Amino acid sequence: MTAILTTLLYILFVLAAIVLVVVILLQEGKGGGFGDALGTAGQQAFGVKASGVQKFTAGAAIVLLVSAVAIHVLNRKETSATSLDGVTSFDDSSTPATPAGN
Repeated sequence: MTAILTTLLYILFVLAAIVLVVVILLQEGKGGGFGDALGTAGQQAFGVKASGVQKFTAGAAIVLLVSAVAIHVLNRKETSATSLDGVTSFDDSSTPATPAGN
């Protein structure tokens, strides 16, 4: 069940990233943006007064961040092994340390 959920979260993450990149490129910055390439229609749809696009960008960013955190949590639960598993301890307290000069 977690494999299906993880796969769906990865798909959502990639789609949100693509949508976020496209929407950010369409927004008009201080010096213009990709919206200028679309002509007058692009300027009307993605102009400075387009607060809907900014809200959509914020929503896409939230979806991206939430899916990234969910993927991390699910992967952390699946792999509870650490890089130190199987390493023996070098602290052998049964043998006292002796000075080299004695």
